Amino acid sequence: MPPWFSFTAYRNWWLRHSFSNAGLKSTTTDLGDTTIMHCWVPQTPSSSKPSLLLIHGIGANAMWQWNDFISPLTHRFNLYIPDLLFFGESHTTRRERSESFQARCVMDMMTCHGARKMSVVGVSYGGFVAYSMAAQFGEERVEKVVLCCAGVCLEEKDMDDGMFQVKSVDEAVSILLPQTPNKMRELVKLTFVKPAKFLPTCFLNDFIHVMCTEYRQERKELIEALHKDRKFSNLPKMTRPTLIIWGELDRVFPFALALRLKQHLGENAKLAVIKNAGHAINVEKPKELYKNLKSFLIDPTTPSKEENHSNGHKVD
Repeated sequence: MPPWFSFTAYRNWWLRHSFSNAGLKSTTTDLGDTTIMHCWVPQTPSSSKPSLLLIHGIGANAMWQWNDFISPLTHRFNLYIPDLLFFGESHTTRRERSESFQARCVMDMMTCHGARKMSVVGVSYGGFVAYSMAAQFGEERVEKVVLCCAGVCLEEKDMDDGMFQVKSVDEAVSILLPQTPNKMRELVKLTFVKPAKFLPTCFLNDFIHVMCTEYRQERKELIEALHKDRKFSNLPKMTRPTLIIWGELDRVFPFALALRLKQHLGENAKLAVIKNAGHAINVEKPKELYKNLKSFLIDPTTPSKEENHSNGHKVD
């Protein structure tokens, strides 16, 4: 392999073509005050389609996390897939790091694109942002919410109580924002039930160089902001129809947090469990995840075939 070849950069290029071929276009929106947000939006929005917003997690940019879902979803929705601040081409010089700030920026961007009402899907960190959007903005803006492996109901003391695999926020940062091949292997092992057995060091170094070095300090501060002074008692209740989707064997946000969130939201929420899946359900089990999204967002009156499926079940 020539030394100048980057598999990660090539995949970024390929994903851009994949998104374009699905009827999406790359846009940047200046929100003012040095804040720029990048988003994939419909090339030609349809007034007959509802709007759907997909929000990525910490692991990579929007393209890497949502590519498996764009083809079927663009047929049903005006699809919007942003890069959160400090990912992809989105950035700001403002010092705010809370998920509520991310949520306001995403909503401002959606307003600029003329999307007044939408359903929102967020995976992991993106679920924190999705929850905050629903909590901050009324039902006239956010219709339905899907939270995928998003531990929004965690408390700062949960880490001290030994709930998580990691023992400190610093340890979590070192794994979630890997800077060495060994840390990248730890991340894969932590987030997948069946991680790849062979991960060449050259590929891992390439991925780290392209995807994990820019804005590392800012991303570290995002993770720290999620944890610091967080109390379950401060989490607002949502009245929007909500689907909680969780990997049965999630080791980033343990399943106990899914049950805590379901109890918190009560009858407004349904809980779908994907069996034999870890935290990265959008990568590890994309077909099962899509079936649950389809059941909730597209066919809400049709009983889900996955309720008794070997790969997933629902808890009401």
